[in-house]
Amino acid sequence: MSRSAQEVAALLRGLRILVEACGREHLAHGRHLWSNSSIRELIAENVAHTQQLVRHSSQNPVEELKKLQQSLQETGERGYVVAKGICSLLETKIQMSRKESGISEPAQADATRKSPTTAQKQASWDAANLDISSITLQEFEEILSRRNKDRSVSLRTPATKSSQTMPNKADASDPGIINQDTEYVNNVLRFVAGAKVEEQEADAQLKKKSDQPAIEVPELSKVAKQRKVPSSRIGRMASFGGLFAGLGIGTLNELTKGALGLGGSTSMREALLSPANAERIVDTLCKVRGAALKIGQILSIQDSSVVSPQLAKAFERVRQAADYMPDWQVERVMNTQLGADWRQRLRSFEDKPFAAASIGQVHRATLSDGTDVAIKIQYPGVAQSIESDIDNLVGMLKVWDVFPQGFFIDNVVRVAKRELQWEVDYDREAEYTEKFREMISPYPEYYVPRVVRDLTTSSVLTTELVPGVPLDKCFDLSYEHRAHIAASVLKLCLRELFEIECMQTDPNWSNFLYDAPSRRLMLIDFGSTRFYRHEFIRNYRQVIMSAAANNRQGVLEMSREMGFLTGYETKQMEQAHVDAVMILGEIFRYDGDFDFGKQNTTERLAALVPTMVAHRLCPPPEEIYSIHRKLSGIFLLCARLNVRMNCVPFYKDIVLGKFKD
Repeated sequence: MSRSAQEVAALLRGLRILVEACGREHLAHGRHLWSNSSIRELIAENVAHTQQLVRHSSQNPVEELKKLQQSLQETGERGYVVAKGICSLLETKIQMSRKESGISEPAQADATRKSPTTAQKQASWDAANLDISSITLQEFEEILSRRNKDRSVSLRTPATKSSQTMPNKADASDPGIINQDTEYVNNVLRFVAGAKVEEQEADAQLKKKSDQPAIEVPELSKVAKQRKVPSSRIGRMASFGGLFAGLGIGTLNELTKGALGLGGSTSMREALLSPANAERIVDTLCKVRGAALKIGQILSIQDSSVVSPQLAKAFERVRQAADYMPDWQVERVMNTQLGADWRQRLRSFEDKPFAAASIGQVHRATLSDGTDVAIKIQYPGVAQSIESDIDNLVGMLKVWDVFPQGFFIDNVVRVAKRELQWEVDYDREAEYTEKFREMISPYPEYYVPRVVRDLTTSSVLTTELVPGVPLDKCFDLSYEHRAHIAASVLKLCLRELFEIECMQTDPNWSNFLYDAPSRRLMLIDFGSTRFYRHEFIRNYRQVIMSAAANNRQGVLEMSREMGFLTGYETKQMEQAHVDAVMILGEIFRYDGDFDFGKQNTTERLAALVPTMVAHRLCPPPEEIYSIHRKLSGIFLLCARLNVRMNCVPFYKDIVLGKFKD
C-alpha cells in the first residue's frame, strides 16, 4: 500500500475513532443528565399523581367532578382579574400618552390644571415614574400630599410665587428661578422614589472628575465579531469534532486536486496546512476561545523549527483576533456573578467590550462615585473545559504529527493546564494584583491599578481603568520614549526574577500600557503571575552570571545541576545548549550600547533549535517554560522598538546588587 493510501486510511480510522468517542461521550452525558435531572422526578410525581387521581375518581366520581368544576371556576375568575388588570393598565397608559401629547397646547394645559379628575389620577401615580416636566408644581404638591396621608406639602423656594399663576415676563425670562425649582423638585422626587441625594462634596468631586480628560481605551480588532461562546462540554467537543472532520475533508480535497493536477498538493503536510484548513483552525479557535485559543497564541510565537510556518501563521491570526460574547450572554454572566441589580451599582456600562482575549473580554464602566473602571468578564464554560479543550486540540495536532519528538509536548501541556487554571481564577488574580501593586510600589515608573473588590468574583474582575496604549502601538513613538519603554520593561523583568522572585509570565504586549505624559508603564492582567522557589532563582542567577563572565564550563555544570541536562547527552547537544545560554548572556557581557534592532540573536538561536530538539533527553525544569516565554517576548519587544541600550548597569544593579541569599 502506498504512503498516501496509508495516510488516508489513518485519517479514516481517526474519524471513526472520533465519531465513536463523540457517541460514547454524548450517551454518557445524556445518562448523567437524566439521572440528575429534575425532569425525571417531575415526570414520576406527575405519573403518581395521575394514578392517585384516577383511583379517587373511580371511588367517588361525583366529588371529583365538583372539585373539577370549582377549579375551572377559580381559573376563570383569575383569568378575568388578569384581563381586567391589563385593560386598566392600557387605559392608564393611553390617558398618560394623551396628556403628554397635549402639554404643548396652552388651552389644554389650562384645562388639565383645572380638571380635578386629572389631578386625582396623577395623585395615584408612582413618584418614581413621574416626569416633572409634564406637571405643574401645584399638581406635584397635591400628589405628595396624598402620598403623605393628605398632609400639606410645600415645595416652593423663596423665589417661587405663592400660587402657580401665569408668570409675568420678568419671571419667565429669569432662568435662575426655573433652574432652582426644577433642581429642588428633582431632589424631592429622588427622595420619594427611595434614592439618596448626593452630598455637595460628592458633587464637587464628580464635577472635578468630569472636567478631567477621558481615558482613551484601545479598540477591538476589525475582524472580531459578536458570537456566542459554547459553554457546554458537548458543544465545545462538537466544535472540535467539526474542526477535525473539516481538516480531514480539506486535506483529502487538496490531495485529490494535486493528484489530478488541478493545483492542489501531493504532500500530506502541505495539504493539511492549506489556506482553507488554516481558516478552519482560526475560525474554530476564535469561536471556542478559552484554553484552546491560549495554546494557539502560545504556539504562534514558537520557532519555525518547532511549528511549521503555515501553522504559525494561522496561530498568529488567532493571537490577533478573538470574538466577543453577545449582549445577552454578558447579561447572564453578570447576573449570575454579581446579582440582578449589578447595573444599579454602576453609573454607566459599555455593552461592547474594548478588548477580547482567550479567557475573557473587558468592558469600560463608571462607578457611582465617577471612577472609571475596567470590568473583565470570563467566557462561560472556559474554566470547566480547560482539560478537555487542551486534550482535544493537542490530540488533533498529534494525529497530524505537527510536533517534533524532542519538543516534549506533554510536559508543555501539563504546565499550560496548571497556568490556565490560575488564569481563570479571578479571585486569585485580584489577590496577586494587590500583592504586585504593593511589591512594585517603590518604583514610580510602574503603576498597578487598584482592585474593586465589591465588583470582583471568581469570573468577574473589576479594576481601576488606567491610561495608556499597548506596547505594540508604541513602535512609532520618538526614540526617547522607545528607549525609556525598553529600559523599563527589561529592568522590570530583572526585578521580578532576582529581587521580588515573583513574575507576571504572560508575554502579551497588551499586558503593558505606556502612558506618554507621565512616562509610566501601566501593568495589567496578573492571571499568570507566580512566585518562584528561592533555590531555583539562586541557581538560575548562577547560570546568568556564568554566561555574563563567558564561563562555558560554569554554565554546563549548573545546567546539569538544575536539570536542563542529564549528563548523558552527546557533545553536540551540550555544546548547542551552552551556545544558546551564551547567546542570551551577550547583552550582559557587551559593555556598551547593545543594538537590539540589528542583532541576529533570533537567527542564531533558531539555528540551534533543531539540534536541541533532536538530541534532548529530558524536558527542562517546569519553571523555565514561563521564564523563557517572558524573556523571549521582552527580547522581541526591544528588537521591535529598535533601540540601542547598555544593559550592563542593569545587570550590576539588579542581578548582582538586589538579590538576597
